[in-house]
Amino acid sequence: MEFKVNGRAVSYSGDEEMPLLWYLRDFAGLTGTKFGCGEGLCGACTVHVNGSAVRSCQTFMEDVEGADVKTIESMAQDGKLHALQQAWADNNVPQCGYCQSGQIMQAASLLAENANPSDQDIDDAMEGNICRCGTYQRIKTAIRQVAEKS
Repeated sequence: MEFKVNGRAVSYSGDEEMPLLWYLRDFAGLTGTKFGCGEGLCGACTVHVNGSAVRSCQTFMEDVEGADVKTIESMAQDGKLHALQQAWADNNVPQCGYCQSGQIMQAASLLAENANPSDQDIDDAMEGNICRCGTYQRIKTAIRQVAEKS
């Protein structure tokens, strides 16, 4: 099967039922996408497939045939942080940092669909992304910062 990862054409001929998460980490060497629960419940493994946020632990290789997959590694461009990454830094969002790549990918999907989300829109979109450190208020502040600059 052929697809793109962060704009680069790749091919894979292994187990079609292997989760995309393991392809990204073990075959592509893109370790920014994290394994959290393995059940699609925590959001640590969130990536974009054809522009939509998905849980890569529950997305199988057969599901990405011909798709465009983007990971956290694709966010910064030409040495410049993505606006969300900068907002995360500005607002001291990460503590342990484990969930942050999934949080940022989920937030990017939200802002791509809704450039000016309400607090309720943010809560609804981010609900499935768990932060064990409890930085939810800082996450919301960072998302609002980016939305206000758009």
